[in-house]
Amino acid sequence: MPHDHHDHDHVHPEGLSPSGHPYRADNDAPLSYWQRMEIAVRELLVEKGHVTPAEIAAQIDAMDARSPANGAAVVARAWTDPAFKARLLENASEASREMGFDIGPLHLIAVENTQDTHNLIVCTLCSCYPRNLLGLPPDWYKTRAYRSRAVREPRAVLREFGLDLPDHVTVRVHDSTADMRYIVLPARPRGTDGMTEADLAALVTRDSMIGTGVPRLP
Repeated sequence: MPHDHHDHDHVHPEGLSPSGHPYRADNDAPLSYWQRMEIAVRELLVEKGHVTPAEIAAQIDAMDARSPANGAAVVARAWTDPAFKARLLENASEASREMGFDIGPLHLIAVENTQDTHNLIVCTLCSCYPRNLLGLPPDWYKTRAYRSRAVREPRAVLREFGLDLPDHVTVRVHDSTADMRYIVLPARPRGTDGMTEADLAALVTRDSMIGTGVPRLP
């Protein structure tokens, strides 16, 4: 009987590309233009031998392993080590690398919350975000509503997150870019003097490092 001819002698699971990644979106929705482009470029790189499927999978696993716990460790170190805090505020990129977190070539800036100043992070153009320290950005961070309202009416946005700041506190909004990212150094909660660095890190939330929340004791 006639049969289809293929250039390879192995079978890929339905819906998977040669590099083992899905051709279709997880929810069976049509792929966007950029998703199709990503698949095409990825498969071309594999076909030309520039990368292997295993290398792609390893990089994806490394990216997925990033979480707010990395940033929380940095914040806790700054709370307990004044010299490190000074280095973090002077050069957050180098201070993060000092703790073993590779943030790549990005210029990272740490902004400190004080009794008189509260910092809020946004990316008005897209969703630039310090992923190496905070993991994947939350969905709301990428929405057009947050990206525009955080600049126009930051206090209203913060109230919707449950953070109602006193009038004397100045809210500073920092706009991330493709090559410059921000992380908030939140104020250390009162009543934590006897806590270990690990216990302090457990108090630091993702939102507190974006500025839409603050660390609190349980």
